[in-house]
Amino acid sequence: MNEAIVIGLMKESLTVALLIGAPILGVSLVIGVVVSVIQAVTQVNEMTLTFVPKLLGIFVAMLVFGPWMMQTLLGFSAGLFANMGAYGR
Repeated sequence: MNEAIVIGLMKESLTVALLIGAPILGVSLVIGVVVSVIQAVTQVNEMTLTFVPKLLGIFVAMLVFGPWMMQTLLGFSAGLFANMGAYGR
């Protein structure tokens, strides 16, 4: 296994990790900003107020993006296992 293969695998694994995490992080960020703006407008300074909306938003995002995330991860894993013999040389 040479350096080019290792660097390629690292790049691909980081790309897959970012792709899988992006929908959940994006939904959480948007909900957090919206709740923060509402808190600023209403002057309600409750730290735990963002927990339930974020939890519900992440749950919905997992339902919507879950199949795509699973297909992306399975494609990466299948390619990794299919080429495992070539990595050992």
